Amino acid sequence: MGRFEDDDATETPERDVSAALTVGEGDVDASLRPRSLNEFIGQPRVREQLQLVLEGAKNRGSTPDHILLSGPPGLGKTSLAMIIATELGSALRVTSGPALERAG
Repeated sequence: MGRFEDDDATETPERDVSAALTVGEGDVDASLRPRSLNEFIGQPRVREQLQLVLEGAKNRGSTPDHILLSGPPGLGKTSLAMIIATELGSALRVTSGPALERAG
């Protein structure tokens, strides 16, 4: 039988497997997201309802009353929030729940 030798030259370098974006990935992430409801694929009912809400707000010359986006990761909540901000000409700051701390 052969003998196994541990060779440092064949070790795989460690990689960061964090879900956090690294430098430069934010630009790529933003370029892949849809910029308008027409570019948003899937969830036709949500798109139609959101289109009505945004058109109504624009016609009134105001902002929509309230919009709540909820659900598990990967459904497009952040993309829809960015689309809403773009459609209304508003700025958007993206954060995550764990990034927020409770006072006191």
